[in-house]
Amino acid sequence: MPQKGRGIFMVYVDIDTQHAQEFNEWYNKEHLPELLSVPGILSAARYEAVKGGPQYLACYELESVAVMQTPAFTSRPRTPWGQKVSPSVIGKNLTRIVGEQIYPDGVDMPERGMAPVLQIGRMSVPAAVDAEWNAWYNGEYVPGYRKVPGVIYARRYRVIEGTVGYSTVYEFASTAVPESPEWKEQQQHSSPNSPRMRQAMTHAPGSAGVYKRVTA
Repeated sequence: MPQKGRGIFMVYVDIDTQHAQEFNEWYNKEHLPELLSVPGILSAARYEAVKGGPQYLACYELESVAVMQTPAFTSRPRTPWGQKVSPSVIGKNLTRIVGEQIYPDGVDMPERGMAPVLQIGRMSVPAAVDAEWNAWYNGEYVPGYRKVPGVIYARRYRVIEGTVGYSTVYEFASTAVPESPEWKEQQQHSSPNSPRMRQAMTHAPGSAGVYKRVTA
């Protein structure tokens, strides 16, 4: 059964220490199972930041972004527990991202599960360099990272709901991957155009974040 589609929904939030235990219990026991019952949400997991932020991330794999507009998603009742501890009630720096996949063209290895570790960039670029920047990212930048040992997969999204224009999602086998010599070599030598293209983009606060999975 496919666990990956062409859409992604990510919810980031910071939670004060005094609320963390109940927040995590609610998310794991009630909220995550509830969303996984929505048709078109193929898989999901929760993560906690080991680098960057916000602290908590819930990542949902969507058949397509159209799932977000279905009655099954939009008409879900809000439970008493959710009214008490949901991110919109007790969270800080709440950030929602809905993205439509733009790289690669297809959905490869759709049966793969949620990765142990994610590195996610959230960024924007000026309209004047948008086409050139995307051509560089897809053609010169990401392909080399996909060859680094421990990189399971890499995808790019155009953000259709959120405060940035794009998001890049790398799936890692462990938190050691972005610290490896091979990863750092790719950072330094990905393309002659990389220094100029990096200067063109603006990252959101806390981006790029590295997140370790905390749910089964």
